[in-house]
Amino acid sequence: MINVMRANMKLRTQAFIGLSLIAAAAFSTGARAGEEMSFRVVGLDSGDCGARCPRVIAAEGEIAEGTPNAFVSFLRENAQGGKLHGILLLDSPGGKVVASMELGQALRRLGIAVIVARPMAEQASRDMTLVSGRCYSACVYALMGGRKRVIPPQSRVGIHRMFNYSTSFDLSEGLVRERNYDDGGMKAMLARYASGMGVSPELVNLAERTSPDQLYMLTGADIARWRLGSRKL
Repeated sequence: MINVMRANMKLRTQAFIGLSLIAAAAFSTGARAGEEMSFRVVGLDSGDCGARCPRVIAAEGEIAEGTPNAFVSFLRENAQGGKLHGILLLDSPGGKVVASMELGQALRRLGIAVIVARPMAEQASRDMTLVSGRCYSACVYALMGGRKRVIPPQSRVGIHRMFNYSTSFDLSEGLVRERNYDDGGMKAMLARYASGMGVSPELVNLAERTSPDQLYMLTGADIARWRLGSRKL
């Protein structure tokens, strides 16, 4: 089944001629935080391609522990017939760091290209076009796995320091929820992962220097400097 998918991994830029990327607010109104990532097949219409219009995968939502396996299962169910192109449209507010790396590894094994964007049907024609997307927080580690990574100018990638929560009980305060940070081990793992995906480990260092309460929005210069992707196909 996966071999069928691999046979169609080559990007076909011509199929995207005529597609417009509509600008949206920096904080996309696509998937809301808390909604686990889901996948669907969409056909992208570019005017006159008809049945030849590319069919790609749209991924929207938060990356959870089960997301990598859900993605592989989705491919097994939808890769029949050789009509599905090896392109993933990604829009995510973040999620679990390890799961994001696992999703990125799956994308790389399958040779899938990633575009930070969302599909949207035009009301007048019902054609499917692309609008700006987001890839925030841990999502960047899934993005790194793309065989080719495209971040259009209107889309946004934001990073910050990773953390998780633990809950303890205090006799005077009751249940206490504490924020925990990496002791350096996960950062080193992420740096090796980024390097293996062709991305500069300096991107990981920048994320870990950024407050967990804000997002550092990557500029076009950042994206080029740290080899995260390109601005166009």
